[in-house]
Amino acid sequence: MTLKEQEPVECHYHCVFLSSFVSWMIRLMLEAPSYLVSRNLPSSYQEESMWRIYNAHYMLQLYLKKRYGNTHEEGSFTSKMLLETFMDIILLAQTYQRSNQSHQQGGGGGGGDQQIPPVTLLDQNALLNCLAHCSLSDFKSIASTNRAFRSLIKDSELYRLRRAKGIVEHWIYFSCRLLEWEAYDPNGDRWLRVPKMTFNGCFMCSDKESLAVGTELLVFGKEIMSHVIYRYSILTNTWTSGTQMNTPRCLFGSASLGEVAVIAGGCDPSGKILNSAEVYNSETGEWTVIPSMNKARKMCSSVFMDGNFYVIGGMGEGNSKMLMCGEIYDLKKGTWTLIPNMLPERSNGGGGGQGKETSSSSAMAASAAPPLVAVVKDELYAANYEQQEVKRYDKRCNVWNKVGNLPERASSMNGWGMAFRACGDQLVVVGGPRALGGGFIEINACVPREGESLHWRVLASKPSGSFVYNCAVMGF
Repeated sequence: MTLKEQEPVECHYHCVFLSSFVSWMIRLMLEAPSYLVSRNLPSSYQEESMWRIYNAHYMLQLYLKKRYGNTHEEGSFTSKMLLETFMDIILLAQTYQRSNQSHQQGGGGGGGDQQIPPVTLLDQNALLNCLAHCSLSDFKSIASTNRAFRSLIKDSELYRLRRAKGIVEHWIYFSCRLLEWEAYDPNGDRWLRVPKMTFNGCFMCSDKESLAVGTELLVFGKEIMSHVIYRYSILTNTWTSGTQMNTPRCLFGSASLGEVAVIAGGCDPSGKILNSAEVYNSETGEWTVIPSMNKARKMCSSVFMDGNFYVIGGMGEGNSKMLMCGEIYDLKKGTWTLIPNMLPERSNGGGGGQGKETSSSSAMAASAAPPLVAVVKDELYAANYEQQEVKRYDKRCNVWNKVGNLPERASSMNGWGMAFRACGDQLVVVGGPRALGGGFIEINACVPREGESLHWRVLASKPSGSFVYNCAVMGF
């Protein structure tokens, strides 16, 4: 296999390396570890900085030689990617050096809020390119350095650049207590603190949905005749009121792709089931009406797959059973297409269209949660909470095939209280066994592979309420 044939396979490996390497370089410049500086050398900041950069460059060359030996091509994609990043690091070092020298000449003081020279456009581009390759777990310490870095960490351009480079990390947000949210970072294996939402009675016992889009977490609540949206931003770590939809609703299906999200169906304030849909842009905070679905539905589920928006299942007008059909919305053409018999079959008659409708099956279907679905690598998976199974959708044949079971300790009440989501290339189940006097939350994950059964492992667990009210995965 030639180097050029290897590179697509190696792409993920290099992204991981770059993230670790750049994060290490930035910490190297900011924290000034003594073990990299010879005691025999002059101790001036400039010479010390250049010695650190020399060490980093030497490490980069060792990496390339170890990875490719003497066959490494200087003009290859990998070489260019790494060396261009290194040049950005040099510019970053120079920017930080000017900042430090200015601080020393000015007499110091002020800690992380010292005055620094204005960052030029060239400096800013270099800084953003370096930060884009850093792990999100390092952003907090980098932001605490000074105002320039803190401003860049809060700049939405940084996260657009990460998406353009294909650099995405995922955080899992969930709520097991009213008005409280928690988050978990799988890459850094750490729990994150999320500020408590401002009290609003509509979130205490009414219908609510959640949606992660761009760098925002949206939480939708319903009062008797009105709706409210709260918006959490990771850039400011605060909750604010979100922009209302053109047609306020609840019990809708939603999914996001980058900074854009689509919501479809649901109920309006009077309880009417809707077929309308809207697009939300997290960078502008605006809702835009798009063409309506072929069928009105509530309590449906939605995903993005192959760049298109899918709506699955849901309850229709005058129908107590789950709708068997799905719909696909082509964002480029602006058109909806029905997909017959797309809903995975349930043993209670709530899906698949088999069996005669009875009062008991209708009641079970009406009380069941929306379909538990997730997409990994453009493959659609569904969790059957009754049979504790996971199935994969065959897009060509429009059928579902079993690929494994759910984690043993994941429990739910007709599908409620358990979250089934995609987190990068993994399927995750958030939930836990409910016990008297309390419980704990558990995050299980597995990487689905063709021809293999699912193998779940526990990513994290902690004491918590074990009933998951809402869950959303943010990729940024």
